[in-house]
Amino acid sequence: MSNTTTGHGEDRAFKGKVTLFAIAAAVGGFLFGFDSSVINGAVEAIKGEFDLSEGASGFAVASALIGCAFGAYFAGRLADRWGRTRVMFWAAVLFFVSSIGSGFAFATWDFVLWRLIGGLGIGTASVIAPAYISEVSPKAIRGRLASFQQLAITLGIFAALLSDQFFAVTAGSASAEVAGLPAWRWMFLVGVIPSIVYGILAITLPESPRYLLTKGRKDDARDVMTKIVPRDTVNTSLEEIQDGITKEANEKKGSIRGDRFGLQPIVWVGIILAVLQQFVGINVIFYYSTTLWQAVGFKENDSFLISTITSVVNVAVTFIAIFLVDKVGRKPLLVAGSAGMFVSLAMVALAFSQSVMVDGEPSLPGAWGIIALIFANLFVVSFGATWGPLMWVLLGEMFPNRIRATALGIGSAANWIANFIVTISFPVLSGFNLTVTYGIYALFALISFFFVIAKIPETKGRSLEEMGISADGETTAAKA
Repeated sequence: MSNTTTGHGEDRAFKGKVTLFAIAAAVGGFLFGFDSSVINGAVEAIKGEFDLSEGASGFAVASALIGCAFGAYFAGRLADRWGRTRVMFWAAVLFFVSSIGSGFAFATWDFVLWRLIGGLGIGTASVIAPAYISEVSPKAIRGRLASFQQLAITLGIFAALLSDQFFAVTAGSASAEVAGLPAWRWMFLVGVIPSIVYGILAITLPESPRYLLTKGRKDDARDVMTKIVPRDTVNTSLEEIQDGITKEANEKKGSIRGDRFGLQPIVWVGIILAVLQQFVGINVIFYYSTTLWQAVGFKENDSFLISTITSVVNVAVTFIAIFLVDKVGRKPLLVAGSAGMFVSLAMVALAFSQSVMVDGEPSLPGAWGIIALIFANLFVVSFGATWGPLMWVLLGEMFPNRIRATALGIGSAANWIANFIVTISFPVLSGFNLTVTYGIYALFALISFFFVIAKIPETKGRSLEEMGISADGETTAAKA
């Protein structure tokens, strides 16, 4: 009995240690969320500062996403060459530089340049964190730990919106000064703090054992393994990884190319999954919500408060995914999330269709403002408990080892490009008709429902080495 107890205690200790590694790696997700949403409270002030049109302000908001797409695309290749933790460190450096540059920007082109640089770092971190977490996590809790990426993103969003609200309320508005600088500049400068934290954590994390084995560094891989699995399973774990690496080396090494429009089917599944996650319009809530709620009649302070409350909801519901992902599975949660997003977005579109003009400004009469708020937050609940974290979980584990980093990079780049399209198009679409805008997002939520049923493989409970991908994109257990 005592041996069993000791074994269970040892297992819990190693799971605790791996959990800490996953939390540290997921700080990259915090930067992701912070950088994505810090612009929210600064949009109107930046438009005034640089005298921007609606189209130009949309590009200024979305500019970082171009850098994110490039960072995500090349991150996998860099991680395969230099290692996961080293690339994490350089991502932190890029975000540090961007935070300072954006805070002291003196012109539109200058601001866009610094946002692009920050985007390179954020895009890189968005790929490396889920890849690293999936590679150091035991299969029994891999989904839970991979969900930390999205939890960190939601915390970053919350921190950014809370910070924006603090500076705007302290100064009186985002354009007013705090300690000699306009409040909106402080909103960006605060990003220096999490970038330093992430950089320090990156240089203290152990390297991925899978990466070390691909480089022939067996002793180093063994040292890392002794930190993340019980001692009596180290050899078995290393052999399993090495067997997978050897098998892949004898196959079509590292190639994502295939006969489906030039790519392997599973890569297309990842790309479409990543695009649909953005085309439901989630980041409109986190980039433009303050401006959006002002546009339909809410006061500036109330709009900041609503945005902050929404971000709190987003954080809270992510714990639902963390609790259920390894119990229920990935696919059932995604299906439920798609259904919830469709209904919520359709109701938001209906609410905005009731908008009326009051003193030359749009307003939602009667209970329609409350209805819009309720269903906008139900949309966030549906997304945050399912599609938000689970897309990153699946991208981190659904690809074969030989192409994981590269395919994950392509999927993440597609996600950022889709994010860019939604972000830059929203000011124009919303200026035309908010009902049509949210109707489009609802349509993509409906498409995502059928896509998940038809194409998404279930990866719950399988090791990365056990998962083989067949020609049609379905997941099958590798034969022993």
